[in-house]
Amino acid sequence: MTSPFVYGMSVEGENFTDRELETKRLVLNFEHGVNSILISPRRMGKTSLVKKAASMINVPDIKVVYMDIYKCRTEYDFYEIFASSIISATATKMEKMIETAKEFLTSIKPSISYSPEPNTDFALSLGVSPKSNTPEEILNLPERIAQKRGIRIVVCIDEFQQIGEMPQSLTVQKTIRSVWQHHRHTSYCLFGSKQHLMSELFYSRKMPFYQFGDMFFLKKIPTEKWVPFIVSRFQKAGKHISDELAGRICTAVENYSAYVQQLAWNVMVVSGETVDTQAVTQGIRATLDQVVPLFIEQTSPLSTYQLNFIRAICQGHHDDFGKAEVTSKFNLGTRSNLPKLKNALIEREIIEVTETGLYIADPLFKLWFSSEMM
Repeated sequence: MTSPFVYGMSVEGENFTDRELETKRLVLNFEHGVNSILISPRRMGKTSLVKKAASMINVPDIKVVYMDIYKCRTEYDFYEIFASSIISATATKMEKMIETAKEFLTSIKPSISYSPEPNTDFALSLGVSPKSNTPEEILNLPERIAQKRGIRIVVCIDEFQQIGEMPQSLTVQKTIRSVWQHHRHTSYCLFGSKQHLMSELFYSRKMPFYQFGDMFFLKKIPTEKWVPFIVSRFQKAGKHISDELAGRICTAVENYSAYVQQLAWNVMVVSGETVDTQAVTQGIRATLDQVVPLFIEQTSPLSTYQLNFIRAICQGHHDDFGKAEVTSKFNLGTRSNLPKLKNALIEREIIEVTETGLYIADPLFKLWFSSEMM
């Protein structure tokens, strides 16, 4: 029996809830060759949304390719994953992969091995390197395959912010943009989990990927959408939860998609046939216990000033850090020190910038810090 709530991985089928408008828009982009950029905080369901849209494509000649480049640290790490993912997704059978690789790429040494990745039987390795392949050859691969096969390809790249952290990053971005902007049979869906880095790549007029595609900024799924989903999942498991307590699950984790599912599951585990307030409290405690080691690791290297900056945010200060009373109350040091504190915590993804000021990026971190570190 599958869990009624799924977290820690992309969700699909009946575990996917809401996002009707975003899904429809993304499907239309895929079908009409429009590039898409997805930006949002972590745990908002970007990967699930992309995979949901891909599963809804009903056009026979469109092939959707998904790849995760989180492990890529260099330009050619990316080219290896890019090329092998394209070939693996467009070759109909395993034995066709090497044949396809040799048809479209020169000076490579393709091989197939068993894959350590879940839900994948085998992995294709191409041995892409600066000595054997130019960036342009690799980056043009999906367009050449699409033209030759008479198909259209949508390339979905998860954790795309890694491009911005590579050596010679600006040069790499310029190279990629200069090639992809000429593709007519291939479109791209680029998304990632580090909001501030993705924003730097796509919002700045100075950056190569500025206005590269249709920009999505995923917002939180509202409570009124979550409540019937949570209630129905409890009912399916033979339990009852009121709308009020289902709503409390949402607000406890500020409607962050993955955390809503995680907390709902923990509440279900500790509850009887009817969920009560105590079960929700126990579920919150259990959820915090699962992430406390990570939070301790995140905060252990922080300076006293940085910890105090977090305390100020947790106590409701979001844009008034320069005021003397705030600086003094929370011992933030000199005013000239504030930008360094802010940037360091943004870089560590502990805080985030919004239209109304600075906020804690992770609602569970905020719960833990407020109860244990204040």
